[in-house]
Amino acid sequence: MTSPHTTRAAIVAEARGWIGTPYRHQASLKDVGCDCLGLVRGVWRNCIGDEPEMPPPYAPDWAEAKGDETLAAAALRHLVPVARDGFGAGDVLLFRWRDGFVAKHVAIASSARTMIHAHDGAAVCEIALAPWWRRRLAYAFRFPGVSD
Repeated sequence: MTSPHTTRAAIVAEARGWIGTPYRHQASLKDVGCDCLGLVRGVWRNCIGDEPEMPPPYAPDWAEAKGDETLAAAALRHLVPVARDGFGAGDVLLFRWRDGFVAKHVAIASSARTMIHAHDGAAVCEIALAPWWRRRLAYAFRFPGVSD
């Protein structure tokens, strides 16, 4: 259920509250562990409400096995698509590691120039959306019911 009072600022503040959470594959617990999808799931729970669906178990290389845009398809079921060059703070960003690969990394934009994400071997952090990341940006979405 969508909260009628969810704002971009609330989403960014919640995502920043996860900074320092260690990387744990398939986890989604603030200060305990999460992966990139777990971060977005946790922010959803704390800003939007109950998760709309639970992800099935997945391996770190899950996306390469079939070549399906599984993550993007799930995002399309529950998030609002926005133009890749039109995202803003609080929006969800999906990345491809290389051209021709499926999108398998997700982050939350904290501004037009920064993002918060979890990645293997490190804690959740806020980093610049450097050209390397911008070249790999495949999709952008807004959480449902979010106001500026």
